[in-house]
Amino acid sequence: MSDEKQAALIDITRVVMQLLDSWSLETAQMQALLCMPSNIRSRAFHKFREGQAAFPDDENVLRRANYLLRISDALRTTYPRNPEMSGRWIRQGHRRFGKRTPLTIMLEGGDSGMIAVLSELDCTFSWDLTGSKG
Repeated sequence: MSDEKQAALIDITRVVMQLLDSWSLETAQMQALLCMPSNIRSRAFHKFREGQAAFPDDENVLRRANYLLRISDALRTTYPRNPEMSGRWIRQGHRRFGKRTPLTIMLEGGDSGMIAVLSELDCTFSWDLTGSKG
């Protein structure tokens, strides 16, 4: 892996870890959300936080990290004056999810759960999924 790609992975890792920490998630929840390979132990998350290691160069992990960053961006747009709402919204029951929390939807639904949450927050993402591009 090139130095540039490694540096980019470390940056993505650091930002995603800041997001997950701001949501007050447990390490097991982080592992599940990111679909971490089984050989990544919970103690590796300290290195991820500190920028000493990057997420594995794994398609599933990076795709889910991208979903999480897009969800975070959509929440920042939805609640521009209250950054704490992001963590609250993730843990609050939602009527469109049958009163289940978006976090539960993402943990139980995997990729499709993340897509459902992102679609709820970002109408352009949902629009693109329907094939409604011009």
